[in-house]
Amino acid sequence: MTSQSDVTSKLRGMIEGLATSPMTLMEVCGTHTHAIFANGIRALLPKTIKIISGPGCPVCVTSQSDVDRMIWLASQKNVVICTFGDMIKVPGKGGSLAVARSMGSDIRVMYSPFDVIEWARQEKGKEFVLVGVGFETTTPGFAATIKQSKSIGIKNLSMLSLNKTVPEALRALAQSGEVKLDGLILPGHVSAIIGFGPYEFLAKEFGVPGVVTGFEGFDILSGLAVLVKMIAEKRPAIVNTYTRSVRPDGNPTAMSLMGEIFDKSPAVWRGIGTIDGSGLALSGEYAGFDAAKRFEMPNFPDEEPKGCLCGKVITGAVTPEGCPLFGVSCTPSDPVGPCMVSGEGTCSAYFKFRKGLR
Repeated sequence: MTSQSDVTSKLRGMIEGLATSPMTLMEVCGTHTHAIFANGIRALLPKTIKIISGPGCPVCVTSQSDVDRMIWLASQKNVVICTFGDMIKVPGKGGSLAVARSMGSDIRVMYSPFDVIEWARQEKGKEFVLVGVGFETTTPGFAATIKQSKSIGIKNLSMLSLNKTVPEALRALAQSGEVKLDGLILPGHVSAIIGFGPYEFLAKEFGVPGVVTGFEGFDILSGLAVLVKMIAEKRPAIVNTYTRSVRPDGNPTAMSLMGEIFDKSPAVWRGIGTIDGSGLALSGEYAGFDAAKRFEMPNFPDEEPKGCLCGKVITGAVTPEGCPLFGVSCTPSDPVGPCMVSGEGTCSAYFKFRKGLR
């Protein structure tokens, strides 16, 4: 019987034999960023292959102005901000949600958007704002929460929809030409929802191949072998190697629910700017739950913290080590930008695994 170590050696040999010229590959998922480090994938690859990180962390791509809007909402009377834990420490111009909480604001970490329905039912004198940060993986949960809230008549719940979609960001990245990419490691979790058809334009229009892969070390290495082969043979295509979890059409039920609750809209991405059709605004029937309409929020500028290169890290233009703040004045315990805060952030991964870098 062939052992996994034998298969790994075979894959390494295949990759090394094919990668005879330099190749720049981008992974577009924060979970992949950490998994590649944790499994020592870089150490298994020839020096001709460079892996960089893309806009795969939803917290990281949330714009500075949107962070400041959250903090402003937290300062309003009887408003409760409900968010996933990663957003709490992201710095805005005027502090962070963590700072706001220390000053008396009611900020709650949810484990599921459905938690907010129960809180709103129990505390009718407060206005609960559900902060929607996430890609297609988590957006169906937000959609289901809003649908149920409408169905049961919850009036004191609204949503600040900052949810975004991945394919539009990849198109913007490919069009910008800021970073020359030879291939893409596409996100497994997102693809489980949307399928892999939405990425076809990368191969057809830009000649960039991509592979959808899982998160185990063997998944990633086998996916890389397929990707490197396509690059070497100049045969761009989108290939799904994560067949146990990703179907060609993804999850039609989840996609239908998102289509019912949300309409595509422009969205501001940190480091990229406004991308048409990459945002998800609450649709007409559910527009009454839109926190942006329920509250008269001021406009906030999109100004990066001084010296922070998070915006360039997100697009792969620089690695975290290229930022002068990295590991000096920006650390997980005292972050300057969101890439160091989030568990899916590139800077967080580089800091955690920095001894294994090459």
